[in-house]
Amino acid sequence: MPAGEKKESSHEKPKLSDFKLLRTLGTGSFGRVHLTQSKHNNRFYALKVLKKSEIVRLRQIEHTNSEREVLIHITQPFIVNLWDTFQDDANLYMVMDYVPGGELFTLLRKSKRFSDDLARFYAGEVLLALAYLHSKDFVYRDLKPENLLLDADGHIKITDFGFAKYVPDITWTLCGTPDYLAPEIIQSKGYGKAVDYWSLGVLIYEMLAGYPPFYDESQFKLYEKIVMSKPKFPSFFNPAAVDLLQHLLTADLSSRYGNLRRGSRDVFEHEWFAPIDFEQLAQRKIKPPYTPKISGDGDASNFEKYDELKNPYGIAQADPFRKYFPNF
Repeated sequence: MPAGEKKESSHEKPKLSDFKLLRTLGTGSFGRVHLTQSKHNNRFYALKVLKKSEIVRLRQIEHTNSEREVLIHITQPFIVNLWDTFQDDANLYMVMDYVPGGELFTLLRKSKRFSDDLARFYAGEVLLALAYLHSKDFVYRDLKPENLLLDADGHIKITDFGFAKYVPDITWTLCGTPDYLAPEIIQSKGYGKAVDYWSLGVLIYEMLAGYPPFYDESQFKLYEKIVMSKPKFPSFFNPAAVDLLQHLLTADLSSRYGNLRRGSRDVFEHEWFAPIDFEQLAQRKIKPPYTPKISGDGDASNFEKYDELKNPYGIAQADPFRKYFPNF
């Protein structure tokens, strides 16, 4: 892990009793995210709760610890902020920014597909976040519309760093979402930051078309299509977008943008991005083309409703797994 300012200091850890749990915002394979309100400052937070026994059963100890370590080391306007972590006998807790605008995925499904301007704005903010992560030798590995939240103004916040990893050179782990996996991951080759540029290509394509570039009911056939990497471009695609996507969605690492001598500059300076002033965008000075409907702090109407848990957290019990999560 690189040296850098850690966010936490030797302060007193928060506890579950410091928060009012209001409702579920999302669920995952070993936990859920709740909208909570601090009893101390009345601010709203997203509280990610992960069940230790499930993390261990699903062999996700390394990923879980890595998510915390990556988020502790980064501060960037388009990445969700981690405030603190703590644990009790059964669960790990991550106190994060509450981002009230909902998932980009939801907006994309409602809109069917985005205009070039809308897609370019979101892709530009994502590109700035990826370039920042890569500058610190972190690979994100899970770019998809479900992991992009919209803040109250309509700016992107990347969330879910469960697959993010410090990778100064290459790594070998198979992880990510099938539709978004780069060919080199599927082929079990050592890979690095270039996988995030492939996923950026998939994201831009899906925003412009309303569906991903590679699709098949069969996962094996989906992987075959990805490795072949010959996406079909709809006739309504802007030629500049097609050119950029051909340079991102290529299995040939010696020609994939983001992986060449000029690094991310090949993407930043591509003609499809020409209408964007990236310095203004980086300072959040460009007005987002879409503003989520939000009625006050703590409004969660942009998130799906979930059945709430019957079993409360924080019950004292045996804790055989604490040793695996020493930093929480």
